[in-house]
Amino acid sequence: MMINKVMKSAFVFFLGLPLLAVSQASFTTTEVALSKNNIIILPKYDSVSVLRNPLNGWVMYASRSANESYWDTEYFVPELNKKVKAIDYASACYLRTSWSSLNPKDGVYAWNDPKSKIGKLIRGAQNRGLPIAFRIVVDGRDQGQNTPKFVFDAGAKYYLENSENPDRQTPYPQDPVFRKYYTKFIEAFAKEFNDPERTSFIDAYGLGKWGEAHHVVYQDPKTAKPEDTEKLKEEVLDWVTDLYARTFTKVPLVINYHRLVGHPESWAPANPNSERLLVKAIEKGYSLRHDAFGMTGYYQTWEKDFAKRWNFKRPIIMEGGWITSRTHKYWIDPSGNYREGHAEDVRKGEFDASAEAHVNMMDFRSGDTDSWFEKSFPLVQEFVAKGGYRLYPDQVILPKQLKSGQSAVITHRWQNKGWGYFPNNIPQWNYKYKVAFALLDDENKAKQIFVAAESEPSDWLKDNPVSYDLKATIDLPKGNYTWAVAIVDTTKENQPAIKLAIEADATVEGWIKLNDLQIP
Repeated sequence: MMINKVMKSAFVFFLGLPLLAVSQASFTTTEVALSKNNIIILPKYDSVSVLRNPLNGWVMYASRSANESYWDTEYFVPELNKKVKAIDYASACYLRTSWSSLNPKDGVYAWNDPKSKIGKLIRGAQNRGLPIAFRIVVDGRDQGQNTPKFVFDAGAKYYLENSENPDRQTPYPQDPVFRKYYTKFIEAFAKEFNDPERTSFIDAYGLGKWGEAHHVVYQDPKTAKPEDTEKLKEEVLDWVTDLYARTFTKVPLVINYHRLVGHPESWAPANPNSERLLVKAIEKGYSLRHDAFGMTGYYQTWEKDFAKRWNFKRPIIMEGGWITSRTHKYWIDPSGNYREGHAEDVRKGEFDASAEAHVNMMDFRSGDTDSWFEKSFPLVQEFVAKGGYRLYPDQVILPKQLKSGQSAVITHRWQNKGWGYFPNNIPQWNYKYKVAFALLDDENKAKQIFVAAESEPSDWLKDNPVSYDLKATIDLPKGNYTWAVAIVDTTKENQPAIKLAIEADATVEGWIKLNDLQIP
């Protein structure tokens, strides 16, 4: 046995013993050569770094009136004894806004107006490399003119809850005039934002109060009949989910898994049709979201059981239910766990509910973000370390020397250290992410790439490592190369796409270096 000098990298190299008998902790920086031509690489797991990956991590919230200073807002973190920015911990920016704010006039769209606040906000996120997510609200009962005035001027029928607020019109979603203009808007919206590089996800239902998929109005409540409501509810849900699924083909769609989805009520026992309607949306490609995490009188057994049934089949995104900075008396929560004046109690309740639901994304909601950093920062760090997905190869067997034209088998084992999962199976992604190995030249350019087509990251669940064998045939001139690994996007010429939880520097192109290969 020959022991080579200590390596500067954070990788462990070991060969000759059974894979599972190798102790990573014992060989953190030493190369042990026990075979003439093969080597075992044990990458060192990174449990603390913020990994900006799709459908994973913390989500910033922005209002439609946010200005440029929004991105620079700092919060003092006692545990770090310094101020930090939310964007440094976020993987996406969520914008819950109105149809009218994005489409003030027929054929006019705010994202094309360089002077509009929303246009500036969207470009601000993109300029900072942060994908944006949207919910489009049309209901006007609580927030004013959420549907553009030109839609009502064209004859769309609507409900007016209070005649003293004549601008708070709520369109009937089955109305043909409403549908004509809404369809035109969503088609234009998708033409601009059906791009996974720019858009994280679309909260793609948007009806009801605050767009939360409940308290939807189809008729005047004074004359509405239950049998008509059930029929209209399903027909409208089919229409709106078909519209989004047809237009957003590359960006994940989500729907609120509400026990009263599409119903005219907000607080009531679960409607017997809710699960069936949600499954219809899921079968069209929808993923899941809920807006009342930590609100234990609202997020109850029905919601928990529904989440369990879809864990590791569809990703879940959470939003906290209680607004602790204003509006809500969160200390009246039935759990009895929240003290008045202690927002950190609510943050803990939200975190625990998120862990139980195995969520992929948590929220830095406007007005409550300060309490996450100033009072609950250990939970922020814990979600970074344990929430969503954190992928890495814990063992790789590679050849050290091959001749051009010669083949070798690369054995690689992968783990997901997060409680969520990598949703490679959703229709908008269509299994496009795969493990790949590359041979890099002296300039860190990938000269040959080997895609492990059988690798499936959506199968990697916490504490269940998965192994694969990949046959690689070398087709390169003689010289010295470097083996590297990545999870690539096969729809983008196998470019590295997912940040791995490895303590190592990536190349400019995103490959993680593993070991040298000599082609004699």
